[in-house]
Amino acid sequence: MPDDLSKTGKSDRDKINVNQAHELRDWSEKLGVTPQQLKDAVAKVGVQADDVKKHFKK
Repeated sequence: MPDDLSKTGKSDRDKINVNQAHELRDWSEKLGVTPQQLKDAVAKVGVQADDVKKHFKK
């Protein structure tokens, strides 16, 4: 079941759900990476946005 887009909070902003098309698109654009690169990073470091950001800064 998809997320209720009208109910967002800090916990939603701190995690990346690559199974939601809008999140995959938005995070990919924000980080300047392809959707596949984002999926690979999440698979490697987990769903925490800060960890993914650190991964791409390396």
